[in-house]
Amino acid sequence: MSVDTRCLRVLGEFKPFGLIAEALDGKPADVITDKYDYFLFDPKVARDRDEEDTYDEATSALCNQGDHELFIRGNRIIWSTGSRVFKRFTLRSPVVMVCWCHLGPAAEALLCILQTDCLTIYNTLGEVVSLPLPHTISSIWSLPFGLLLQQEVEGNIPSCVPFSSSSPLLSARDSWRPRREFGHSPQHCFSPYSAPNHIQKGEVATISSHLILMDPLDEQQPIFIEERGKLNIMKEYDEKTIWTSDLVPLMASYNKGKMQHSLWVAEITGSNHDEAGTSLLNVDPAGVLPKRLSFRRIWQGKGAHVASCKVFIATDDDAAPVVCFLYQEQRKLLSVRLQYVEINNEFVFDVKPDMSWSIPAIAASPVTVTQPRVKVGPLPYSDIIVLAPENILHLYSGKQCLCRYMLPSCLSKGQLSQDLEFPETASLSHDIKITGLADAVGGRVNVIVNNMKMYRCALRQSPSSLLTNDCITALAEGLSFSFYRYFLGHLWRDGDPDHLSDSCVDSEWDSFCSVIMQVCGKSILMSQKHSTPVPYPAWDFLVRSQFHRNFCKINSLSGISYAGSLGWQERNSRSSSISCADSIEDPFYSGLLTEGLESLHAVYESLKLDNLRKRDLELLAVLLCNIAEFLQEENYLDHYTRDFPALSSQFLMSRTSISRKRKTPPNLFRWLENCLQHGYASASIIDLPPLVRKDGSFVVSWARKIVSFYSILSGAKLFGRELSSGIHCSVAPGSHCSKEELTVLAMVGERFGLQQLDSLPFGVSLPLRHALDKCRDSPPNDWPASAYVLLGRQDLAMSSLARESKHREFETPTNVNVISMSTPYMLNLHPVTISSTISDAMGLEGAKFEDTDSVDGSMIDGMEHIFNSSTQLRYGRDLRLNEVSHGTLHGNKEFQNRRLLCSSRPVAIQTSINHSASDQDLQQAQLWHLAQRTTALPIGRGAFTLATIYTLLTEAFTVPKLVLAGRLPAQQNATVNLDPNIRNIQELKAWPEFHNAVAAGLRLAPLQGKMSRTWIIYNKPEEPNSIHAGLLLALGLHGYLRVLNITDIYQYFSQEHESTTVGLMLGLAASYRGTMQPAISKSLHVHIPARHPSSYPELEVPTLLQSAALISVGILYEGSAHPQTMQILLGEIGRRSGGDNVLEREGHAVSAGFALGLVALGRGEDALGSMDTFVNRLFLFLGGKVYSEGSHLSTLAMDENRSSMQMMDGTTVNIDVTAPGATIALALMFLKTGSEAIVSRLSIPNTRFDLQYVRPDFIMLRVIAQNLIMWSSVHPSKDWVQSLIPQIVRNGVEVLEDDVNDIDDMDAEAFVQAYVNVVAGACISLGLVFAGTRNENAQELLYDFAIYFLNEIKPIPSTRGNSLPKGLSRYIDRGTLEICLHLIVLSLSVVMAGSGHLQTFRLLRFLRNRNCADGQSSYGIQMAVSLAIGFLFLGGGMRTFSTSNTSIAALLITLYPRLPTGPNDNRCHLQAFRHLYVLATEARWIQTVDVDTGLPVYAPLEVTIRETEHYAESSFSAVTPCLLPERSILKRIHVCGPRYWPQRIDFAPEDKPWWNFGDNDYPFNSGVLYIKRKVGACSYVDDPIGCQSLLSRALHKVFGSTSMKAFDPTTDSHSEPGSVTVDQLVSTFSSDPSLIAFAQLCCDPSWYNRSDLDFQEFCLQVLFECVSKDRPALLQVYLSLYTTIGSMVDQVATGTIVFGDSLPISGFKIALTYIEASMTGKLSGPRGGIVQPVFVASLKKQVEKLLNCSQDLKDDFHNYVKSGKWPDGESQEKRSILLSWFLQWFGVPPSSVIQTAIESVKPKLTLSSVPLLRLFFPSTPINVVNEIDRCLSCS
Repeated sequence: MSVDTRCLRVLGEFKPFGLIAEALDGKPADVITDKYDYFLFDPKVARDRDEEDTYDEATSALCNQGDHELFIRGNRIIWSTGSRVFKRFTLRSPVVMVCWCHLGPAAEALLCILQTDCLTIYNTLGEVVSLPLPHTISSIWSLPFGLLLQQEVEGNIPSCVPFSSSSPLLSARDSWRPRREFGHSPQHCFSPYSAPNHIQKGEVATISSHLILMDPLDEQQPIFIEERGKLNIMKEYDEKTIWTSDLVPLMASYNKGKMQHSLWVAEITGSNHDEAGTSLLNVDPAGVLPKRLSFRRIWQGKGAHVASCKVFIATDDDAAPVVCFLYQEQRKLLSVRLQYVEINNEFVFDVKPDMSWSIPAIAASPVTVTQPRVKVGPLPYSDIIVLAPENILHLYSGKQCLCRYMLPSCLSKGQLSQDLEFPETASLSHDIKITGLADAVGGRVNVIVNNMKMYRCALRQSPSSLLTNDCITALAEGLSFSFYRYFLGHLWRDGDPDHLSDSCVDSEWDSFCSVIMQVCGKSILMSQKHSTPVPYPAWDFLVRSQFHRNFCKINSLSGISYAGSLGWQERNSRSSSISCADSIEDPFYSGLLTEGLESLHAVYESLKLDNLRKRDLELLAVLLCNIAEFLQEENYLDHYTRDFPALSSQFLMSRTSISRKRKTPPNLFRWLENCLQHGYASASIIDLPPLVRKDGSFVVSWARKIVSFYSILSGAKLFGRELSSGIHCSVAPGSHCSKEELTVLAMVGERFGLQQLDSLPFGVSLPLRHALDKCRDSPPNDWPASAYVLLGRQDLAMSSLARESKHREFETPTNVNVISMSTPYMLNLHPVTISSTISDAMGLEGAKFEDTDSVDGSMIDGMEHIFNSSTQLRYGRDLRLNEVSHGTLHGNKEFQNRRLLCSSRPVAIQTSINHSASDQDLQQAQLWHLAQRTTALPIGRGAFTLATIYTLLTEAFTVPKLVLAGRLPAQQNATVNLDPNIRNIQELKAWPEFHNAVAAGLRLAPLQGKMSRTWIIYNKPEEPNSIHAGLLLALGLHGYLRVLNITDIYQYFSQEHESTTVGLMLGLAASYRGTMQPAISKSLHVHIPARHPSSYPELEVPTLLQSAALISVGILYEGSAHPQTMQILLGEIGRRSGGDNVLEREGHAVSAGFALGLVALGRGEDALGSMDTFVNRLFLFLGGKVYSEGSHLSTLAMDENRSSMQMMDGTTVNIDVTAPGATIALALMFLKTGSEAIVSRLSIPNTRFDLQYVRPDFIMLRVIAQNLIMWSSVHPSKDWVQSLIPQIVRNGVEVLEDDVNDIDDMDAEAFVQAYVNVVAGACISLGLVFAGTRNENAQELLYDFAIYFLNEIKPIPSTRGNSLPKGLSRYIDRGTLEICLHLIVLSLSVVMAGSGHLQTFRLLRFLRNRNCADGQSSYGIQMAVSLAIGFLFLGGGMRTFSTSNTSIAALLITLYPRLPTGPNDNRCHLQAFRHLYVLATEARWIQTVDVDTGLPVYAPLEVTIRETEHYAESSFSAVTPCLLPERSILKRIHVCGPRYWPQRIDFAPEDKPWWNFGDNDYPFNSGVLYIKRKVGACSYVDDPIGCQSLLSRALHKVFGSTSMKAFDPTTDSHSEPGSVTVDQLVSTFSSDPSLIAFAQLCCDPSWYNRSDLDFQEFCLQVLFECVSKDRPALLQVYLSLYTTIGSMVDQVATGTIVFGDSLPISGFKIALTYIEASMTGKLSGPRGGIVQPVFVASLKKQVEKLLNCSQDLKDDFHNYVKSGKWPDGESQEKRSILLSWFLQWFGVPPSSVIQTAIESVKPKLTLSSVPLLRLFFPSTPINVVNEIDRCLSCS
C-alpha cells in the first residue's frame, strides 16, 4: 500500500510563554539569568488520578485549549495555561530538576522540585512541603509508587543529562532538568549545584544508590534489587536513570562502563498486606520497612557508547506496548516489546524475547494520532512520529508507516506573520529541512527547522462529528489488529475524489462512509448529494472542513503566535477499490466487514439508549444497512428496517439466494426486557454486543453502564470490577445492603447522574429511577456527596461535602463528581450556603458606628451583631434577648437581653422628692449605686456575646465605651456624671475597662481561622492600658496567642503594666493549655519569687501578679501531674506573699490551690509519688489532724526563699489563709475519683465545738469538695441536699421555727450559718455536676432554693409549697443571705447555660431590678447577676458548658464563692479569673438549614442518649435550633417529622470534648445540619399548625378552578381577588425548578387558548401527582408516555407522520415490564412501581387497540411472514411504520427465522403448527402465533 505525503498543519512559530510572562512582568534584565528552560505537558497531568478519563465534546474542546507549560529560570518557575500565567513558584535556591508525581493517598498530582539541598513539593493550589536531603541527589523520577531519587557519590557532580521524558503522550510524566538539545539560543545548559554533604566512598556499602519517597510525610526508603530470588539493597551507582513511567512501574538506565542499557520493572514487596514474607528475605534487619520497592532487570542492550537521548513508551501494530530507545549516534530507534499479565487488577510486565525491532531515525517522539481514545491495558494507544535520516517526518503505528509529513513552502518564503492564514493550495516546501523534534504532547509536536526556528504543528484533529469519532473508535476497539491496520491504512491514504463533497452538511460523516464503501466495493456516497470532486484523501477531508478551521481559530494553541491553518498541497493519487464480487469471496474482506458490522452495530445499540443522538442513529442505520446488504445479513437488515421503516424502500433483499446460516443481531432492548422479566442469568448473552462485554471499551460505555445497572438490579453480584453477568462496572465506595443501594453506588461510580438519566428513553430510565426512589428515604451515612445529589438529598450531600473537604489535605475548588450527578437546571438552585450567623454578622462589617455617648440607641454596645436569623428563629417573637442587651422593649426575645447588659449608654436616674437633702446628693448617691452595676455588666456581656462575631482581621479592634453617667428622663434626658471630687473615677474604671475589653475580644469566633500576629501588634497601643490587656486575655482564651513569639512576650512584660501582665500570662497559659511549653513556663516562673534562683536579684512582685502566675502555671501544666511543679505549688499554699494584707494572702493561697488542683486534675493517687506526704500537708493547711507531723515542717521549708516566710502564727498554720486553697486543691486532685478516704477527712462540722471552730464559708467549700470527689453520688433532689446537712444543724434550725428560746443566740447563729452555707455549697455542686445539661430536676431544685432564700430576705408571693425552715434572717446578716442567694442563682444559670430559660430569666431580671431599687446592691452581687444572665444566654444561646474535668475546674475558678466588694477588689480572688469559664464552653449548638433556600428553619429532632449508671438509654424530642447533649452520652440524632426528609446521624459515645470548628471528624458543618423539605410541605415558620390535608385540598381546589377556566377561555384567571394560581401554589410547596417552570406554563395565557382540553387536564393531574408524592423527576416520564402514545394514535387516525421509527415502542415495552416486575415483587419497593400502573395499563390498551384494527396491517404482516417483504406502493411509508410497530410490539421474529422454524416443523405437522411454533417463539403472544399459522396455512 502506498504511503501518502501530507502537509503538516502549522499552528504557529513557537516561543515559550514564560519569556512573554517575564517581559510583561517588567523585571530588570540584570536580575534574570540568561539560562532558562521549559517543558510542555498535558492538562490531564495536574488533575486527580481517580477522575474518570471521559471523552465528550466538552472535554475535547478543553483539550484543544492548549498545552500547559512549566518555565524554569534560576529559582523561579512559571506555570502557564495557554496565554495566561496560572501559578508562579519562587524557591530559595536554583532548580535542578522538576517532575510531576503522585505521592501518598492524595489523588492530585504534585509538582516535585529538586534543589541542591532540599526537595520541594507543591500541590496544584500552591501549598508547599519542603524536605531536606541528607545526601546529594542527582535526579528525581516519577513512578506509580512514588518519587525515585538517584544519589551521587562524592566527586561525581551531577551532569546535565539530555531532556528526558516519559512518553509525552503521558505528558505530565515529563521531567525537566537542564538540557542541551539544540544549538540555538533558547536552550542553554546550566550546571547543577552540588551539595556540601556528599556520600563518602566508605558509606556506599550501607546506602542505597536509589531511594523512593512514597509519601511527603514519610522518610526516604532504600530500593532493593532482586537477584537470584533474593533482595539486596540496590547499590548500582553506575546505573544512571534516564527514564521512568508513572503509569507503569518501569525504569530505563544506562551503565557507561558496561556501555549497556537496562530496563527494570519495579515491584512492591513485603507490604503491610504480606509482612510474613519479609522475614524470609536476606536483608539487613536495619533495613526492614513496612513497604519495600525492588527492581528486577527484564532487558539489557549492549553496544551503545552513549546513553539513549530519548526513551518513551509507544504501541506496536498489534497493540502490544513497546519501549523505544533513540540512539542518535546509530541513527535508529530501537523498540523493545513488552508483555504483561493482569493479576488481581495489577499488571506484571516482562519483555518478549527476540521481539524487538528498529527503524532509521535521528529524532522521534510518541504522539496520539490514530486512536486517541483507545487504551492498551493501563496505557493509552500511542503512535510514533519519526524524523528519518533524510530529514523526512514519518508517522508510524507500530512498525506500519502510515504517511509522510512535510512543511508548507510558505514557511521558506518568510510569510509567517500574525493572523496570517495560509492558502489552501500552498505547495510543500523543499527549501527548509526539518532537523529535530521536541515537546510532543498528544497530537502536537514542535518541529525544528534548519533556519533555527521552531514551529508548533498538529498531526491530528479529531473530527467535529461525534458520530464519526465514535465509529472510528469502535473499529479501533472491535476490529482485530490486522483488520484495523488495513482499515487505518485505507483511511490515511488517498481517497477517491468522487466520494468527497465539500458542500455536504454532514461532510465528515459522508467521508467516513465513503471509506467504508470503498472497502465494500461501492463507488457512491451514502448521501444523495453530489458536488465537484476534490482530490483529497478521506482523513484530510475530515480535518479540512470550514467548521474545523473556525473551531481551531477559537481554540488555538495558547502560547503560540497563531499563524492560521496551513494549507495542504493538492495531490493526485490513485484510489483502489475492491469489487463487490472479489470482496465477498475473499475471506479477508469478508472477515473485515463482518467484524466492522459487529463493532458499528454495538455503537448503534448504544445510541438507541440516548435520546439526544437520534439523528446520529438514523445516519448510522443507513450505513449499517449498506454493510448488511453487502454481506447479505438479512437479519441485520431486518433489525434496522424495523427501527426505521423508511429504509425498507431502499434496501430490499431476496431470500432465494441465501443459503448460509444467518446471524441474529444483538438487541439491547430485548436484553433489558428479559433481564427485568427473568433476571440477568436468563437474559440471552447473544443480545449483548461483544464490545459491551469488553473491559475498557470506551465507545459503548453508555450501553455498558445501563447493562451493568440492570444486571445489579436483577441480582448480579460484584466481584472486584466485574459483575457475575460478565459486565465490568465501577462502584463508588460506600456500604450497601440491597441491590438498589448497590445500583446507586454503581451509578455514582460510573458518573451516571440526573442529566444522563434524563437522556435515557423513558421506559429504560424507570427501573433506575425506581432504585433512586427506594434509597432516597434513608440512605447509608457513608456514601459520597455525589450519591446523595443523585438521590435528590442535597441536605446529606452538603454535610458529606463538608466532611470530605476536612479529610482532604488540599481541597479542590469544585467537586466535579457532585456537579456531574446534578442536572444543569438544578445547579443554580443550590448555592453554597453558610451559617446565617456568619452571613448576618458579615453584613455588619461595613456599618458606620456613631458616637457611643448618644442616647438614641445608634451606638456600639458590643451586642449589635447578636441579632440574626438564627437567634430570631431560636427565640421566636418574645423579648428575651432584647431585654438582655437593648434599651427598648420591642422586638423579639433576643432584644430583651441587650437592655440588661448594655453598659455603653447613660442609665436613667429616678429621684424622689426629699426636702432633707439636695437633689444633687440624691443623684450622686443613686448614680454611685448604678455605677456599681454598670461596671459589673461587661463580665456578663462577655459570656452573652462569646464567639458570636466573624470579622475580618483587616479591621481595628473596637471596644464599646464604658459609660458611668446617668440621664434624667424628667429633664429631657439631661446627662449627670459622677463627681470626680467625691470618687476617683479613673481608679474605679481600671478593672471594669479590662473586663469591657475582654468582653469585646471574646466576641471573636474561632471559626475565622488563624489569628494574625500582625493584627495583634497593630492593635497594641503606644502606652499600655487596660483595654489592650483585656484583648490579650480574650485572644488567649480563644487560643490565639500562639502566634506571638518570645520577643513579643518579653516586650509586653517589660512594660510592667499590671493588667497587661495579668492578661498576657493568663492568655498564654490558656493558649498553651496542658502543653508544658518550656518558653512559656519560664516566662511565668519569673513572676513567682519561689522559683527564682538564689543568685537572682530580689524582685518585688505584686501579690496580684503572683496569683495570676500561679493559676497560669496550673493551666499550662493542666493534667500533667508534674512532680516538681506540684511540690512548688504545694509550698506556695503555705507561703506568705508580699504584704501583710490577710485577704491578699488568702487570694495567693487560693490561686496556689487552684494551680495545684489543675496540675493533678482528677489524677488522684496515681499522680502522687508520696501520697501520704501530699495529703497530710494539705490537711495540715485545712487545720485537720496529720499522721506524721514530724517531717512536714522540714519539707515545707525546702524551697523557702529569703523573701518569703511560712504562713504560720507561732507554731501553727494560719488556716484562715491556707484552708480555702487546700480544700480546692483536694477537690480538683480527686475530682470524680469517689475517694471515700479523702471525703471522710473533709468532714462537715457535726458538733457545737466544730461549728464554732470552722469558718462558715469554709463549710461551703468542704461541701463543694466532697461532692466533686463523690461526683456520681450527686442527685438533684431535696432529700439529697438534706442528707448533706449534719443532724445537729438540722435539729437546731428546726427548733428555731418553734420560737422556743432554749438555744442561745450564738448557737443559733452557728446553726443558721452552717445551714445556709451547706445548702449554698450543695447548690453550687449541683450546678457543676449538671453544668450545661438543662436537667429539669436540677433546675427546679435550684430555683426552689433561690426562691426560698429570696423569701428569707424579703418575702415575695409564691405559689410553691415550701417545707424549708423559715425565719433565718433573724439569726444571720442579710449580706450572707444575698451572697448565698446569688451563688445559687449563678449555679442555676450554669445548669441552664445557653438555653435562655424563661423562668430563670425572669428571676434574674427581678434580682437585677430589686438590688438597684432597695439600695442593697454591691459590685460582687451585681457581677453575679450579670454573669448569670450571660451564662443563661451563653454565646447568644449557641454555646453551653461541658462537664469534663478541665471544664469543671475552669467553672470552679469562675464560681469561687468569694465575691468582690468593689470593682478593684482582687484580694481574695483575682477578678480576671472570672473569665476562665470560656475554657469550659462547648459549641454544642445545632441549627437546621433548608438546603434549597439556604435559610435556617425549624425541624423536629429525636435525640438519643446512651445508657449511663444513673439512667437507661432514652430519647427526647427537640426542635432546632437547639443545644445537644455532651459527646460522652450522645448516641443518635434523627431528623423526624412529616415535612422533611429523614436523616439519621449515629455517634460513638466518647469521653472527649465537643468537636471544634475545623475538626476532620466534626459531623456538622459549623453547627449546621442541612435538611431538605419534602415537596408538598410548608416550613414550620409558614405553617406552624401543619394541616396534613392542606396540600390535597388546596391543589384540588386550585386545579379545579383552573380546569373550569380552561374550558372557558373568556374567563380571566386573575380576576378574582385573592385567587391562588397553580404556579403560586406549587412554588409554595416545592422548590424544584422543573415543577415550578411547568406550573408557570400551565398559568400562561396561551395555555388556555389550546383546544386539547384533555391534555391540559392531564398536565394538571400529573403536576399534582409529582408534587404530592415528591417525585418531580417523573414529570418528564409521564409527559413522554402520554405524548408518545397520543401521537401514535393521532398518526394512525390522521395519516400525518409524527414518528417515523419504532423506538418508542421498545421503550414502552420496558416500562410495561417494569410495572410487571414491581407488581410481582421482582423489584422491591412500592407495589406497582413509582408510576401509576393504571395509567400505564390504559396506554397499553390504546396501543393494542391501535395494532388490532386494519385489514391492511394483516395483509402486510402476511406478506412479511411469507417473503420478508415490506409494504410498497400507495401509502407505503405509513403502512411500513404501522407494520414496524406491530412487529416490535408483539416481538415477532424476523421472517427468515420464521421460515426456518416452519421448515423444521413441517415434517412433524399433523393438525396445527401452533404448539410447535409456540415452543420456537416463547416470547411471542399466542394470538400472533395463531396469525402466523393462518398465514402459512393459506400459502
